[in-house]
Amino acid sequence: MGAVRWIGFAACSLAAVGYAAIGNYNMTGAMLALASSLGAANAGTITLYTSQPEADATRTVEAFKAANPGVEVEIFRSGTSDLLTKLAAEFAAGAPQPDVLLIADAVTMELLKKDNRLLAYPEADVEGLAQDSYDAERTYFGSKLITTGIAYNTAAAEKPESWADLVKPEYKDGVVMPSPLYSGAAAYMMSGVALDPSLGWDFYTGLKANDAITVRGNGAVLKAVAGGEKPYGILVDFMALNARAQGSPVEFVFPSEGVTAVTEPVAILSTARNVEDGKRFVDFILSDEGQKLARDMGYLPAKASAGRPDWLPEGVEVKLMPVDIGAVVERIEADKARFAELFGG
Repeated sequence: MGAVRWIGFAACSLAAVGYAAIGNYNMTGAMLALASSLGAANAGTITLYTSQPEADATRTVEAFKAANPGVEVEIFRSGTSDLLTKLAAEFAAGAPQPDVLLIADAVTMELLKKDNRLLAYPEADVEGLAQDSYDAERTYFGSKLITTGIAYNTAAAEKPESWADLVKPEYKDGVVMPSPLYSGAAAYMMSGVALDPSLGWDFYTGLKANDAITVRGNGAVLKAVAGGEKPYGILVDFMALNARAQGSPVEFVFPSEGVTAVTEPVAILSTARNVEDGKRFVDFILSDEGQKLARDMGYLPAKASAGRPDWLPEGVEVKLMPVDIGAVVERIEADKARFAELFGG
């Protein structure tokens, strides 16, 4: 089995501007050269852009290749916003590179779909998937359920149980969270919380008043909490719970008000040069084998029949906040701007 080939970001170290900037993005000569240098996909090769953690992306691709001998995969991995900045540059140059996307949230996929960037795959096998986990027109498909809750260091003075706890005086200068300007899961949570009548923007203004800080992504949150730099963090479930299973001094709680969840959907681009192998990648992600792989990596699979990760015992249910994806799509850019005003870019 060949090694996974990673595509570097090279000179494209850009501010995380998000997908809304695609229509107005101007390419520099250096970036045009980069887009050109990535070249056309070879037969039997697909290019994957993903926001998965590197280790998970590697494991996913290696399992796919084992199930599909002869298909090679080139990967570009980054946070959702950086990934979309790169994709925006490629769209502007008329040279989009990926065949398939595997990224954090359905909101981003909805924006891409609205711009006719996704290819419908009506034959995809969605048996066993919850109806709200994939697009009705079958342009994207949820691969798992990733919730965001509260992680805390085992030496922390307080044991949080709710989102409201984080804005109490006892938590002052103790909370770290991923920036929604970089993380797709954090952006989805931000707008979901803003829409929640019991939390709303008061939650974020309360965090700011309590001297909470932001970092670029969930990995940096975990590092800060596990290392004792900050006792409390807003973090995706699998990252905290997998770290705990490996001996890290971290606990995790699903807040009593409920949690938001992203589905890490997979999609084929309308500009894909290797559609058939792109479909094979989607098929693998949605297959029993692909879903059990997600479970074994510590995720909640999109198919309940694939079972639960070890950290979620049978009988334990996770309370999800009701979030209107359409409403999030309409407001997410305005919410990001408001967040940037509050916490800085």
